[in-house]
Amino acid sequence: MKKNSIVRKLIITFSSITGVVLILVGLIISVWFYQSDEKEKISTLSKQLDIVSQSIANYIRYQEGTYEDINKLLKVTCFTNNMDGVVIDKLGYVYMISNDEYSNLKYTKLDIPDNITITSDKLHHKKNIIKNNEGHNLGAYIKPIYFNEQLDGYIVMIEKEQVSSRQMIITIWVSVVMAIIIAACIVKYFAEVLVVEPIEELNSAAKKLTKGEVTKRVKVINDNEIGELAESFNIMAQSIEESDNIRKEFISNVSHELRSPITSIKGFVGGILDGVIPKDKENYYLKIVYDEIDRLARLVNDLLDISAMESGKFNLNISEFDINQVVSLCILNLEGKIKAKGLSVKVTLCDKRCFAIGDRDRIIQVLTNLLENAIKYSNDNGQIEVNINVKGEKIFVSIFNTGENINNEDIKHIWDRFYKSDKSRTNKISTGLGLPIVRLILSQHNEDVWVNNIEGKGVNFTFTLKRNIE
Repeated sequence: MKKNSIVRKLIITFSSITGVVLILVGLIISVWFYQSDEKEKISTLSKQLDIVSQSIANYIRYQEGTYEDINKLLKVTCFTNNMDGVVIDKLGYVYMISNDEYSNLKYTKLDIPDNITITSDKLHHKKNIIKNNEGHNLGAYIKPIYFNEQLDGYIVMIEKEQVSSRQMIITIWVSVVMAIIIAACIVKYFAEVLVVEPIEELNSAAKKLTKGEVTKRVKVINDNEIGELAESFNIMAQSIEESDNIRKEFISNVSHELRSPITSIKGFVGGILDGVIPKDKENYYLKIVYDEIDRLARLVNDLLDISAMESGKFNLNISEFDINQVVSLCILNLEGKIKAKGLSVKVTLCDKRCFAIGDRDRIIQVLTNLLENAIKYSNDNGQIEVNINVKGEKIFVSIFNTGENINNEDIKHIWDRFYKSDKSRTNKISTGLGLPIVRLILSQHNEDVWVNNIEGKGVNFTFTLKRNIE
């Protein structure tokens, strides 16, 4: 067991608490039983000695019964109470014993305390009133014998040596230690089964995860904190696996996106240099090369933007700007692409000038990406609608395009980093990173963006901006 292991700490803590509790309970129970037993013993002894003292008084006064009968009654009483007894006359001389061990006391005088002789026939307990053959002082219960208020002697019930206090303490401590050991073993077993083994499995799975085994999962057995931790680990592992798959797909896509234009550029430039391409066609192919370089530049810029935003090095220049003016500017900038696809655009601006708060250039990038996305996925001769609504301190900008709805599987992932939706919907114009950039920019503004299908009509994207209401 490790020095700082959880099981070790649990065992020490639980054993300490259990030990203290058991000691306190043991002491309380011992005291209670002792007092209860002592009280019951005295009550029983007192009743029996009343009978014996009455018989002795009748024997002394009226010679009722015989010495042997009285002695037998004394022996029965002593046996019943696990004691030895002697009978003393009123002058203090011993004339009857129940055990031959005290034969040396017969016809000797015992000193009876004065406070006993002047009281009634009540039972009294005195320590060290008599010694046994080994010289040990013993305690005794003394019962005065009265007849018509006249003292006829005493019955002395001698306590036999009981288990010493030290032995009793040792017994208690042995019991406590055994209970603690048993409790510790039980705690160790359940701690290992319920805590250590699941944690070790989690630890092993985490180490494998660091080595790239993203498919590793752990069993969720218990519905407790450990079970919740295991479930959280599985969720994390699932997320890492999905991110890893997306990363691999992204690398594959980017490699393809880079290889395609580079191959085209190399082929066309090589053809021009080698004279394979006729002079009158050089400008045509140089235009293609230019477009491919432009696409590469957009791809690199998108990647740099994502990297900056994810690393926290993305600085915003917050200012106040007219959202109506920005929307109109973005639509004008894309007028050529809109006309090329035969699209009609319907724009609903705010009735009055509406000022938003944010990074104007980045919001233009958001609008441009969403509008280009709408143009790309609109059906030919379709329609794009841009609406600006104001509600309290928020501005809602929505961009709708006619065309096919996004399927449910893709709509869950279109915002994911490095995710490309249905491959049949991609073309050379797109880098596949526009929508993730949109969400990242708006997240930097503490704003939201969402998408929903208009069944049978098209797709609608909506995002929010903070409004300057001053």
